[in-house]
Formats: sequence, C-alpha cells, structure tokens
Amino acid sequence: MKLPIFLAALLSFVHLPAQAPARPNSGELHAAIQKLGVLGSALYIAAHPDDENTRMIAYLANVEKVETAYLSLTRGDGGQNLIAPDISELLGLTRTQELLAARRIDGGQQFFSRANDFGYSKHPDETFNIWDREQVLADAVWVIRKWRPDVMILRFDPRDPGSTHGHHTASAIIGLEAFDLAGDATAFPEQLAYVENWQPKRVYWNAYSWGDNPLPDHADSTKLIEVDVNAYLPKLGESVAEIAARSRSQHKSQGFGSSGSRDRAVEKLELLKGDDRDTEGDPFAGIDVSWGSLEGGAAIGDRLTAIEASFDFDDPAASVPDLLEVYELMQELPDGYWKSKKMTQIKDVISGALGLYVASTVTTPFATPGDTVTVVTEIANRSTLSLTINSIGVATGGTLRERGTSLGRDLAPGAVIRDTLSVVLPPEAFDSGPYWLAEDWKLGMYVVNDQRQRGLPETPDPLTTLISLMVDGQSLPLERPVRYSYTDPVAGEEFQPFEVLPPAFVEVGESGFLFSSNEPRSVTVKVTAARDSLDGTLRLDVPAGWSFSPADQPVSIERAGQERFYFFDLTPPDGQSQGRITPRLNLDGTDYDRRLVRIDHPHIPTQLATLDGGASVARVKIETAGQTVGYLPGAGDAIPEALASIGLDVDILDDSEASVGDLSQYDAIVVGVRAYNTLERMPVYQPRLLEYVKQGGTLIVQYNTNRRLMIDEKDLGPYPLQLSRDRVTVEDAPVELLVPDHPALNFPNKITAADFEGWVQERGLYFPDEWAEEYTALLSSHDPDEDPHKGGLLVAEYGSGHFVYTGYSFFRELPAGVPGAYRLFANLVALGQTK
Repeated sequence: MKLPIFLAALLSFVHLPAQAPARPNSGELHAAIQKLGVLGSALYIAAHPDDENTRMIAYLANVEKVETAYLSLTRGDGGQNLIAPDISELLGLTRTQELLAARRIDGGQQFFSRANDFGYSKHPDETFNIWDREQVLADAVWVIRKWRPDVMILRFDPRDPGSTHGHHTASAIIGLEAFDLAGDATAFPEQLAYVENWQPKRVYWNAYSWGDNPLPDHADSTKLIEVDVNAYLPKLGESVAEIAARSRSQHKSQGFGSSGSRDRAVEKLELLKGDDRDTEGDPFAGIDVSWGSLEGGAAIGDRLTAIEASFDFDDPAASVPDLLEVYELMQELPDGYWKSKKMTQIKDVISGALGLYVASTVTTPFATPGDTVTVVTEIANRSTLSLTINSIGVATGGTLRERGTSLGRDLAPGAVIRDTLSVVLPPEAFDSGPYWLAEDWKLGMYVVNDQRQRGLPETPDPLTTLISLMVDGQSLPLERPVRYSYTDPVAGEEFQPFEVLPPAFVEVGESGFLFSSNEPRSVTVKVTAARDSLDGTLRLDVPAGWSFSPADQPVSIERAGQERFYFFDLTPPDGQSQGRITPRLNLDGTDYDRRLVRIDHPHIPTQLATLDGGASVARVKIETAGQTVGYLPGAGDAIPEALASIGLDVDILDDSEASVGDLSQYDAIVVGVRAYNTLERMPVYQPRLLEYVKQGGTLIVQYNTNRRLMIDEKDLGPYPLQLSRDRVTVEDAPVELLVPDHPALNFPNKITAADFEGWVQERGLYFPDEWAEEYTALLSSHDPDEDPHKGGLLVAEYGSGHFVYTGYSFFRELPAGVPGAYRLFANLVALGQTK
C-alpha cells in the first residue's frame, strides 16, 4: 500500500533508536552469556509508573543477573503531564512507553494489571472502592505464575494504611495476597489452562524511611538485610546507580530527571513471608539459581562458564560453535519454563555474536485489514562464519502468511541478502492499537477479555518475520518484528512500530458541547479514509431526549488519507441533560466510531491509538460575562478549548505576549496548571500579571505544588499564601459555600450545592493551608474523617482587580463536561464585571 503524501505528513515520526534492529556490543554480549548461566527471577511490585526502585531493578538484572520484572498495577492514567496536554488514558499511553524505555535501560521487563489510575486516594479502602480488588488480585497472581519469581519485592508497606497514597498501600496488599495464592490451584483456576501454579520463595518490603526518620516500629529488624546495590560494571562503563538514574529519567512526563551516583548505595529488605535463609547482602541466598537445579542442566552450566571465560571481545563469533552446542543441549531438556526462556535468549546471543543484522521493514506506518503489505527483509552476515538461509516467512497473529524464495541460499562472510514478500492482511486482522483501550472501560478498571493479553505491556506486533538459518550445521530459528522504516533528511535512518488499524476514522470536531438554550448547534464530523474507495453512511448516536438532522449522510472518499467534513444540527432537550454523542460510519455492514490519536515524544515510540470519536454534550443553564480570556499554558490541560465551547474568546499567551504584550485587552487571564512549577520564565511574567490585576484585571491561577516553584512561594499572589499537600480525593465529598453572597458565587450564575454534583476523579489538590487576611476563602470540603480544607478557592481584591487561586480540579472537570464546574469557572472569569 503506497502511503499518500497527506497521510505521510500526518504521521511523520521522530527518531527512536529502540525500534532499530538490535546490535549488541562485545560487553553486552559477554554480560548476556553470564545471564544465560543464571536461572533465577525477581518481581518488583508497586502501583504506578515511577514508583519502581530503578536501583534495585538495575542491580538484580545486571549484578545478580536474575530475570527481573516490574509489575505496575496501573499505567499512571490519573496523574498530571508536564510535557503535553494529554491526560487520562492518553497520559497512560505515554507513561506505559516511559516504563518500557526505562526497562530497556535497566534490564528489566514490564507488566501491568487491568487497574487504571484514578488519581490520589488517601487509604487503600478508598482505592478498593474503585478498583475491582478481585480482578487486580487475579492479574497479580497471573503475572507471578507467568514470570515465576523466586523473590518478590514490594515497594510499599502493606501494614501501614493511610501513611501514603492509597494506591501504594493497595499494591503492597495485593502483592502479599498474591504471594500466597499463586501456588494455590483453587485460586483463579481458569488461568491454569495457560500457566502452572508457582510459589515464590520470599517476599520482601523494600524498607525505606524519608530523611533521617527511622523505620516504623512494626518493621522487624531481625528480618532485615542490607544490600549494597551500587556496583560498578566495567563492561558497561557505569555504576548501577548511574544506570538507574538514566532509567528513572525516562519518566519525563512526571519531571523525574535524575542524576547518577558513584557513592555506596544501600537498600534495605525486610522479609515479610517465605523461607528465612537469606543472608546479609544477598536476597537470593539459599536459592539454587544454577543450571544444576534442572535435571540434566549441570553440563549446560559448566559449558556456559567455559564460554564466558574464553570469550574473545575482539571476535565474539569465535564463541558461536560452543554456543550452538549449548543450544543443542538445551533442546534435549524436557520442556519447561527455563528451557523455553533460555533458548530464546541464547538464540539472540548467537545472533549478536555473529554480528548478524536482521531487519524486516515496510514503507508505511500502518495498513488496514485486506491491504497488501510489502515486507523487505535484510540479513547481513558480519562474522567470519558461513551461514545458510533455510527460509524466510511473514506471520500475522502467529500464523504464517507468506514464505520467501531464499531457500537454501548461502550467506558468506560479509554478504547481504534482501528478500521481498507481499503479504495480504486477512480481513479479520486485529486493531493493533493498545489492547486495553479496545473496549469501553469504567473508572478504576480496564476491560481485557483475553486472559493471554492480561499483564502485557503493549499489544503484540501485528506482523513478524520468521527466519530459519543454518549455522555450523545447526538450525537456528529467529523471529523479528516488522517495522516501518524511512530516511529522515535530518535524523537519517528511522525505525518505528508498524500498526494495523481500521479502514476509516471518525471524529467530532470539538471535545465537548455545552448548550445554554435549546437552540440547535452545528456539529462537525471529520471522516478520514485509511484505504482507497471508501463508501458508507454516517449518522450520530445521541443521548435520550436529544435529536439531530439529517438522519444520516452518504460518505464517499476516493483515496486513502483524504478527509471529508460532514455537518449535523444537534438539538438538546428543554431540561438539563448530560451525555455523549458518537459518530458512526457504516461500511459494508460494520460500524466504525473511533478516532486516530497520535502521541509523539522524542523519548518514546510514536503511539497510534484508536479511541472513541465522540464528544461530551450537556444542556445546562449557564451565563457568561466578560468575553476575552488570555490563557498562559502550564503543564498542559484542555481548559482553553473548554472555555471556547461556552462562547468565550480565548487567546493563548506566548512568551512575547506574556513578557511585553498588552494584557489590558483581556477581561481575565487564566494560568494553566502547575505553570509556576514548569515555566522558567514565570519570574518575568509574574510582576506583569500582578500589575495587570492591580490595574483592574482578573487573574485566575490554577493549582501548583510547593516543590520546585520557579518563584518564591510568598510571591505567588499579591498577598502571602502557603501551599500544602491538602487535597480532597472523593469527587462527591460535600462542598460548603462559606460566603454564599460573594459575587464569585452569584454572578452571572447562582452557585449552589447542586453545582458540585457529577464531578470526576477528585474535588481538588494541593490546597493552600495558610493565607493572608486579604484573601476570602469561598469553599470548604474534606474527605471522610478529616478536618475541613478551606483553601481550595481563594479570592482577593488587589488594586482595582481580582486575584483568584484555586486548587479545585477544573482541569479535569471542564473537559469532562461537568455543568457546575463550567458555571463556577464562568463566574471567576466574570469577577471583573461585577463592579
């Protein structure tokens, strides 16, 4: 399929070396041979991306040489994003890939559960009210049975609920329960169709305390060992802590850049359950992780030790004949977990030692079911040994579709072959986008019906190449993913994931619609063809009581990559109503209702995902006063679009406008979330913003954290205020109006308790807990069994204008279409009009 110029521009990609074919150096190959000799594994468990202790993971993977994985119960969907406006499931996509980038550096593997991150919770009970505890526990048991760890490590303490984020403690509770259940055949027996029971030997808490504080009293010092993890690895040229810092620095969306350390680094591990034969400095003491633990395996261990000792860093291929003998010995072993895992690893080691370059590429980033895709496989032999290509084939979903013609073809030292195959994607080819987003989900849990997909970090590659080589008389099968490859005029050779996606994408033109009357509004639906000759019928699905016209519209698009726009008149009901509208395109009897989303950051692979193409709609009584709004972006949110949807004129302020522009033209200026944490130019902007207020403007500052502020906290507003970590995490927690007659609660909309119904994820976060008397606190709210938090919405008059500081989560509520949040925010924008 030839990619149209328009679509090629739409899907231009950035450089990502991780997608390029593996080309290990001699040091990495020697370390891989050492790892072949170790039959041990560890599983680290926590709640979110960036919770993991990358020092411990890097130590286990690179020093102990055990198979090491991190189970993050969530994908970080509920956090904030410092590099883009994406939140919720789109942030989860970014953070998933950041974890995978981290694991490529520290040597670990990655797993997830079906739980999604719904934001901060203060107690595990609150967390389990939203997560399906039984499903999350089942996923943890599934990962343990698949990974078969000897040692488990919990990042957080399961015995101390309320001391940290509820998700954190919940992850430890789940891990401790899963430790017991993974070896119980009566627990989740449906999993045993694919895996066997497995009982880990030990489970630890990675004991920690903040600052100079001691460990909690309930920590058992007799069960505590210390491990100095910061070994120096000369073959890799850095210490464990330096590797860990590079790994942690992949969490760029959270601002977790980290510096490496050369100092001694001690990690404490408290044994919670399991045998107590560990010793100081060694959590694997007493656990046989040698090949001698397998029947018939001792000879393999001896041979690998000899290969390691005689390895020639200038000629790794000299080890290939001996490695092939070990590979043959592995084949003779009874089938089992370690046989399968180590045979996969040794094939990669042999391929690397041969300097074998294997790349299967296509010239399009995606195709649709039924398309013909041309796959070019390049194989280069850069060793001194002669090879033979027995076969090359391309598979979809594990099924071989086409076999190449390079049968029995010799590949001499220095020779290169290129084999071209044309593969017809079957009509039932699956959407290779993120599997956990394929079904509608609810707050707390994603829906993954296929047991075999659960736990996977991402959807398997839709196309793979199967290659059979003959090396020194031994058959060596290899499997490689098919990648999209192109030459960038600046970056050079590029490799990116190849995807299979639907034949068309549909998308409503706005993320949400607010109706303040029952007058109809025009709704634009964009249809993008992903294949040629697209003919179908387009309609809208709307909530009960809403109507649209026309009833349907014919769609005809000639070429892939072309777009067409269609218009419907949408009429709301007379009374208040909320819901979603969804465009549906019927092609040959099948409905398509997904839009194409592209996430593009330099540190992760470009992500293509198909999501619901609809939009939220609401009929609500809302008035506005004041028309022009300047918006200074912070860490990223969708509030400008939300304000525009209620008829306000919104300008995004760039550096020039914020620094020297005429701010007096705006009725209000809104500062984006965490702007004072992320914008280095805030010391320049802040005096001008406060002067704007003094001269009669209205400035609305959304939440910031008290860490890494770009200005002194005392200068955050015209009068002192102090930020805290106070937050209200229960989204339906009662809200009290402290000053019911204040203009911000009355003009142009009368705010009542009803306006705080239907909020999502949380009330607010990082409320001020101290403020000068010039501020008026308008609202009070609190989670169960807590004191009231009154600092969530502060208003002060300054000069002729108004300054507003709010920790309430408008950045979540407005994109979700919450009517009361719109009414209250419209009042804040209108404060300058109340005089």
